[in-house]
Amino acid sequence: MKNLKFYYWITTGLVLFFLLPGSVMNILQTEDWLEVFKQLGYPSYLLPFLGIAKILGCIVILMPNLKRLKEWAYAGLVYDIVGAIYSALMAGHFDPRVLFMILPLSAIFASYFLWQKN
Repeated sequence: MKNLKFYYWITTGLVLFFLLPGSVMNILQTEDWLEVFKQLGYPSYLLPFLGIAKILGCIVILMPNLKRLKEWAYAGLVYDIVGAIYSALMAGHFDPRVLFMILPLSAIFASYFLWQKN
């Protein structure tokens, strides 16, 4: 049981490592993110919304005793990553960096399943 808790915190730390920097850049609407959203055909006003939603999701998965809300947070983070992968692939601008998104997605799934085991 102790090992599971240790691995849960490692994978949860990875989730935060992968998602928080991009979330802050979304909120700040950096030039890189504005260009990506322009290429994907999305309006720039979605950037701060998505950034705040990801930060709130990360905060919730760190909080104990919020079982239902934590499940929603995990689901929201998965939808965000899967939506990003899908958008990049459907926009016709395949970039090998899209494959990098498998890492945060894997960390989210691992964190969720280890949380369920605890």
